[in-house]
Amino acid sequence: MQGTLFLCATPIGNLEDITFRVVRTLKEVDLIAAEDTRNSIKLLNHFEIKTPMTSYHEYNKIEKAKVLIGEMKAGKNIALITDAGTPGISDPGEELVKMCYEEGVEVTSLPGPAACITALTLSGLPTRRFSFEAFLPADKKERTYILEEMKQETRTMICYEAPHHLLKTLKELLEALGDRKCTVCRELTKRYETAFQTTLALAVEHYEEEPPKGECVIVIAGKTREEVLAGEREKWQEMSIEEHMEYYLGMGKDKKEAMKMVAKDRGVSKRDIYQALL
Repeated sequence: MQGTLFLCATPIGNLEDITFRVVRTLKEVDLIAAEDTRNSIKLLNHFEIKTPMTSYHEYNKIEKAKVLIGEMKAGKNIALITDAGTPGISDPGEELVKMCYEEGVEVTSLPGPAACITALTLSGLPTRRFSFEAFLPADKKERTYILEEMKQETRTMICYEAPHHLLKTLKELLEALGDRKCTVCRELTKRYETAFQTTLALAVEHYEEEPPKGECVIVIAGKTREEVLAGEREKWQEMSIEEHMEYYLGMGKDKKEAMKMVAKDRGVSKRDIYQALL
């Protein structure tokens, strides 16, 4: 019989956050694939787990995935762990999972810690709808594209950042999004955990004076629907009413429907549009 890939969430700081199921699974599998074996050995030693380890990281994720899949097809059960948190969230585990499905290898996920969810629930910002951006792309063109997309986002946004890049990223976010409510979470689940509720502008001022320490998660408020509508109306105001009408007529709308849509876009009555056209 084929083996299974177990995605095992590990603590993001506090070792007590590991689940009984993850500890048992790590002891029972044939092999543990770890992002950094030097880091993970501390976790395994703490819980007296003697299972052999092998490395699986960003720089060997394709070739090593083929090897691991071969072993699972031969009957081995393998657990995948990351340095901290849930495998597959902003790490190469997603590639292994994808390849397992392509090869018909069973995958299961053992839930547990994830820095993005921990920060979101701690932030005090809306949690019903959110978008996870992980680390913003290093490539300048791609980074600009993502920031442009984030401008119109109405959901709460979550970004990861290293402490030595935090100030630069906060400045970029402020320039791209304008001043927004945000919460900067640091050292999550650890002794000096902080959740700094502020705005992007005030966060920039704060961290210029006090350089941050520890891995950071930035949780940012999305645009309100009122702000989105105001932005749309501002865009339409740049057009004349005739040009605005022509926009919808060119889409195949009849004159009555086009007038109704123009009125809605501009936040006025259909009568106002009719009078303006006269």
